[in-house]
Amino acid sequence: MDTKELLKKVRKIEIKTRRMSDHIFGGEYHSTFKGRGMTFSEVRQYQFGDDVRAIDWNVTARYNEPYIKVFEEERELTLMLMVDISGSQLFGTENQFKRDQVTEIAATLAFSATQNNDKVGLILFSDEIELFIPPKKGKSHVLRIIRELLECKPKSNKTDIAKALKYLSNIQRKKAIVFLMSDFIDDDYKQTLKIASGRHDLTGIRIYDRHEAEIPNLGVIQVENQETGTLQMVNTSSKKIRSNYAKYYRDKINYFEESFSKSGSGTVSCNTQENYVKKLLGYFKRRS
Repeated sequence: MDTKELLKKVRKIEIKTRRMSDHIFGGEYHSTFKGRGMTFSEVRQYQFGDDVRAIDWNVTARYNEPYIKVFEEERELTLMLMVDISGSQLFGTENQFKRDQVTEIAATLAFSATQNNDKVGLILFSDEIELFIPPKKGKSHVLRIIRELLECKPKSNKTDIAKALKYLSNIQRKKAIVFLMSDFIDDDYKQTLKIASGRHDLTGIRIYDRHEAEIPNLGVIQVENQETGTLQMVNTSSKKIRSNYAKYYRDKINYFEESFSKSGSGTVSCNTQENYVKKLLGYFKRRS
């Protein structure tokens, strides 16, 4: 992808996702992820309807009219986006790949955080850490994150969620809001997820293609494993092969749901043809 095309794509995603974060997600994000408490801001004259418990009696006595203390939320939160960019993310049977939808969701969340003056960081991973961008504030920083989501080419096509979670625990000591985005076709991450969830507010966003849950009956076809690159002839007319694959896929999803549930973390599942706006808003409202 040349520079001109990349900038055009970044701009297109910025326009779409920033509009949603400004008009839809920003407020829900703020309501869902609270700051660390309330801090004193100023005193002002009492107005009808103010809580009398907020009256500053010292200032009131000095000026002989009621004044109240005004507090504001102390935020300074950090949003960490953990994004799986392994080979399986380049799968899609209809309008877009899984990675395309992940990029839009990550951009929307990043702009929502920026709108609330929170820091945003990024971890791109496969079965190794492909890229780490430390948390910072500002629009230009979010645009850099979008560029990397669009352009970063992984060194490996495999997936290791446990390794990514261990890396998060090592580099992010303070509590953060963490969104882990993947198709979760992986296992053996339950324990590391539990540790990370004990420290951070963690949500797993599973992005999938609705046609990958089962193999259609197409006769003998050549299939490529996108994470290993191996080619294999598969007789899809065999009920046993189709049944075994369907069970394998269900087992991965059950592992995902059970692992996140037992660790106390939230989950969102969305296929590439669904409206992720509705899915995320529903999740935020359930948590608020």
